[in-house]
Amino acid sequence: MATAMFSIMSAQAQFATIKEEVPDNRLLTLEDLNFGGNNYWNMVPKNRHYIWWGDQLVRTDVEQCFLVDSKTGVEQPFLQLNLVERWAGTSPEHKIRHLMDVKFPYPDQKLMLLSNGKERLLVSWESKIIVWRQLAEKQEHADWSPASRAVTFVRDHNLYVLDREGKETQLSKDGSRELVYGQSVHRDEFGISKGTFWSPDGQRLAFYRMDQSMVADYPQVDISRRIASYEPDKYPMAGETSHKVTVGVYDMQTKKTVYLKAGDSTNRYFTNIQWSPDSKTIYMFELNRDQNDCRLVSYDAATGERKAELYRETSEKYVEPLHPITFLPWDESKFILQSQRDGYNHLYIYNVDGTEVKQLTQGKFVVMELVGFNEKDKSVIIASNEASPIQRNLYAVSVKNGRRTPLDNGRGYHYATLSNSGSYLVDSYQEPTVPRIIEVTNTDNLKGKKQGAKVLFTADDPWTDYKQPTFECGTLKAADGETDLYYRIVKPVDFDAQKKYPTIVYVYGGPHAHCVDATWHYMSRGWESYMATKGYLMFIIDNRGSENRGRDFEQATFRQLGQIEMQDQMKGIEYLQSLPYVDKNRIGVHGWSFGGFMTISLMTNHNDVFKVGVAGGPVIDWKWYEVMYGERYMDTPQDNPEGYEKTSLINQAANLKGKLQIITGYNDATVVPQHCLSFIAACIENGTQPDFMVYPGEPHNMRGRQSFHLHQRISQYFDDYLK
Repeated sequence: MATAMFSIMSAQAQFATIKEEVPDNRLLTLEDLNFGGNNYWNMVPKNRHYIWWGDQLVRTDVEQCFLVDSKTGVEQPFLQLNLVERWAGTSPEHKIRHLMDVKFPYPDQKLMLLSNGKERLLVSWESKIIVWRQLAEKQEHADWSPASRAVTFVRDHNLYVLDREGKETQLSKDGSRELVYGQSVHRDEFGISKGTFWSPDGQRLAFYRMDQSMVADYPQVDISRRIASYEPDKYPMAGETSHKVTVGVYDMQTKKTVYLKAGDSTNRYFTNIQWSPDSKTIYMFELNRDQNDCRLVSYDAATGERKAELYRETSEKYVEPLHPITFLPWDESKFILQSQRDGYNHLYIYNVDGTEVKQLTQGKFVVMELVGFNEKDKSVIIASNEASPIQRNLYAVSVKNGRRTPLDNGRGYHYATLSNSGSYLVDSYQEPTVPRIIEVTNTDNLKGKKQGAKVLFTADDPWTDYKQPTFECGTLKAADGETDLYYRIVKPVDFDAQKKYPTIVYVYGGPHAHCVDATWHYMSRGWESYMATKGYLMFIIDNRGSENRGRDFEQATFRQLGQIEMQDQMKGIEYLQSLPYVDKNRIGVHGWSFGGFMTISLMTNHNDVFKVGVAGGPVIDWKWYEVMYGERYMDTPQDNPEGYEKTSLINQAANLKGKLQIITGYNDATVVPQHCLSFIAACIENGTQPDFMVYPGEPHNMRGRQSFHLHQRISQYFDDYLK
């Protein structure tokens, strides 16, 4: 079978291989490669931490900080932990433990923000004294405003504000597990990660209030007690009653709260809250429950009155708002809106009256992040995959003419943090053969050309003294015969093309995730390398439905999750079966969450191909999954009964032939245990024999040493039945 291979050095489809020759026989172990392992942190690429104080770069470390010259990279000691503790005068039981989390909230003041666990402290390193302090104990979901120095937080389910003088105000009194204040809502979908939003001047606070009293309880159980106790979760399943969300606004001056007059919140989602630069207006994206009608609406922050609908986007499938609007720092009458309405996520400039000025970026690539702005050059700094679908590169985009100027080396996967003015950028990146490099770049006066970058740090390869697998990356055509899919092969240590190897397909396959990119080792997971040391060949491919390839690539799976994905995964199997060193009779599959769903889907729909599978935290039937995610991709069970019936793995239980182990966290609140248990019940009814493992007290993903035990078990299962 013909295949085009991918070179990370360019966007051309060329063959790319990573292999290290090591003279000794030291092999990587699970203790080295799993994050719960005892040697894991010695085996990941080293890192350094940089933050900005205005346009001054600072490197933070445990016991000291350094000022860094952005032009030369030269460092000089700046702050020492023992001196900072002396200035702060903290008690032994409330010491400042390290300087890694120090912040410089004011670009023009020599003040650092620290916490000793009891208090929030502003320390002047010029005067060597504490200039301000605030209590910080018993504050859940704390959100601090640099402008007003007030903090909002949750205590005993209720929302509070503590002002800069230490006066505490309770904003709610009816908070409970059913009435949730100041926390993330809509189950962290739609780009939501928190529940409080300070205005730029720090005088007003917008916050979420979520009423989930009408949502069904899922009966979780805590077995750590002498008699197990009932500890239910609110879990809105697809097609069932969901919660209602409203947005409150508290005014620090009037001490009053108003709620945005958005109308009945039943079956609606409110997301991506943004303040106007003058702190007078709130902007919010509003989405219907079908998730196919999205509107940007403005509200008066003082009264809560609805002002205007500025933008509307509809779709036959779904619209997914993920980013708040962003105002141009040099022109408060204009903002940037992100949308994939032309097929890819791009930037659009709008006036505050809702009129479109222009589309700023366009092309068959995804804008992955709006990093910030260079105010001097009036440019937008972005990260995108324009250079390659598996890369992430940095560009300055001229607001005047849309010209994009590269800010990095054009390879690899780059993350940036901007200085206060945007004139400087710290770029931390990896390439398939580069564990990590950190550079600082001047973004001023580019005129279409990248400025020279100064290297601040280069990480050594922590695996240098070990035998390593071979990592390869390439492309295959999807089942549609047209779309390129990117894959990774991890070949065993001391690979011999004359041998035949047992092969494991690692799969995720779902939206908002990918498994192959241009980071170190092409994003290979440590467990893959461990299995490669044990003589397995590992294969991973990103099917249609996964992220960063545009709207149509993702939405190809709409209303039939798992079907298109399986077709594409089987194209990967066809390729594997064409390789002389792959043992066709020893092919296994493993995945977690959506990947667990894919594992059982492949094991039962293609039971003549896969001999062994391990499915972790698997979705079994989408009607048992949450409203927001499930209905976006599948609609409701009432509206799409055929799709739910077709994708349900309950209907496939009789088709299980190979060895399948199912693993779940006993207290999984994401993919609730009902999924696994229902599939096992169906297998019992049909006479098929899966194996089952439970981790008591664990959530959707195993933590710490439990993860090490989990991967021991997964590995052992393949050793027992595939090797």
